[in-house]
Amino acid sequence: MLWLWNTLILLATVVLMEVTAALSHKYIMHGWGWGWHLSHHEPHKGTFELNDLYAVVFALLSIGLIYFGVHGLWPLQWIGAGMTTYGALYFMVHDGLVHQRWPFRYIPRKGYLKRLYMAHRLHHAVRGREGCVSFGFLYAPPLHKLQATLRARHGRKANAGAATDQPDAPADAPRAK
Repeated sequence: MLWLWNTLILLATVVLMEVTAALSHKYIMHGWGWGWHLSHHEPHKGTFELNDLYAVVFALLSIGLIYFGVHGLWPLQWIGAGMTTYGALYFMVHDGLVHQRWPFRYIPRKGYLKRLYMAHRLHHAVRGREGCVSFGFLYAPPLHKLQATLRARHGRKANAGAATDQPDAPADAPRAK
């Protein structure tokens, strides 16, 4: 029966990590932690960006939880394993699918993956850290709601051409100023 509790703890942690990541993205990365996150909103060359340090921080935290859990604090290793699972999903979806940091290119044409891809494109449609939408990494609100929010905040001109329903360019492609 312990395996059931461990599995539930792991799955609950994955769900809570999406909430934690979305709140961290909105209030830390687009707040006082913008210094690291700015690199993610600017065109860049190379494999890594300063923003990747956030993944290192979360990885070290999950490693610490797994370590202490294995050494006697039972639920912590499963919380750490849930964080690690979330990190793997984040890497596959955000870094791979959305930002094309894979050695091959795949752009979803339909379904939830397209919605997730387009929601993140809309997040990057705004220059700077203010007025962005869609801060989650695995959950994407309906696109019509995100588009309406952007129009309300920035008007049609700020939103025009930044992200349409046609996912042809990579999400981190340079945009005109």
